[in-house]
Amino acid sequence: MKKRVAVLGATGSIGKSTLDVLRQGQDDFEVVLLSGHTNSEGLLRVGAEFPQARLVLSGCGPEGPQGLSLAIAECGADIAVNGIAGAAGLEPSLAVLNAGMDLALANKETLVMAAPLVFALAKEHHARILPVDSEHAAIFNLLEAHGREQLGEILLTASGGPFRSFSPEQLAKVTVAQALAHPTWSMGAKITIDSATMANKGLEVIEAARLFDLPGECIRVVVHPQSIVHSMIRFRDGTVYAQLSRPDMRLPIQEALYYPAGGRMSFGTLDFNALTLHFEQPKVEQFPMLALAYQALGAGDPYPAVFNAANEIAVSAFLAERIGFLAIPRIVEKALQGDWKTPVLDLAAILEIDRHARKVAEIYIERGI
Repeated sequence: MKKRVAVLGATGSIGKSTLDVLRQGQDDFEVVLLSGHTNSEGLLRVGAEFPQARLVLSGCGPEGPQGLSLAIAECGADIAVNGIAGAAGLEPSLAVLNAGMDLALANKETLVMAAPLVFALAKEHHARILPVDSEHAAIFNLLEAHGREQLGEILLTASGGPFRSFSPEQLAKVTVAQALAHPTWSMGAKITIDSATMANKGLEVIEAARLFDLPGECIRVVVHPQSIVHSMIRFRDGTVYAQLSRPDMRLPIQEALYYPAGGRMSFGTLDFNALTLHFEQPKVEQFPMLALAYQALGAGDPYPAVFNAANEIAVSAFLAERIGFLAIPRIVEKALQGDWKTPVLDLAAILEIDRHARKVAEIYIERGI
């Protein structure tokens, strides 16, 4: 019997990679739902290729976000790949888990914003959360293979982005076009900017802490420009296990789709005769977003949600050329300085904190912080 699949964010980078996996595995999968945000033409194109799938445009038109949640509840999928960018992916993730389907999660904001709520829903409805970020998928696979009884720390690899060798003076002059030119990965604009500031790696640190139930001090970031080693685990005796592959998001996506059987398709192999691996420490002084993410993680909920919301607003302002590259961490730092503690952290409270943090970040942008 074919596994029934919903693809959320089908017109984005993760969605396109997912559809490529599904094309090659058409004997194993049936696509039952495809969603897009505002790209109606792109959604119609992929819909023509998968005519049995229901199409939902969540960012405009009559259906909207509520229509997407309803479609998720009604589609009868076994697994949903959530490739929606940003905080907008949270409620669809909750809808997936409420429907009792497995969640192949590329939307890191789901766990950054609402991990306790997400895990409670998964437990209640007997649904699995399968990481699709290449780093978290690597750690997931390594821990399944080797266990975690002797785990000392996890090592999250980071490409370092296009500016890892830039001086502070050079960073101050970074343009939008420069920041969108990632050296190894092909991604959407928001996540590409996050990679350039290392905010993306900060979000992944928070996600890893929630996903693998680890404190921040057990998660270390290592810059690895080639993006061949997708992450590592170090045991207490010093032994390190790593997962290596070409930088191709189709690999972790197919692992999640085929779980627990494992992927069946090859997307290229490594040539060790032409392979050089380089590692270095992240330059936290030049890229303070990483330190700010650890700060938010250490402060506890809801500070990671504030970190994410302020960053989304700052990145949007940078893409619109309203602020400079180095203003992004300044705005996030200012937002985190507020008192965000709340006695109840249900979905309504999380969404209100997200809304208010965005408003605060916008105020700092207007002030020229």
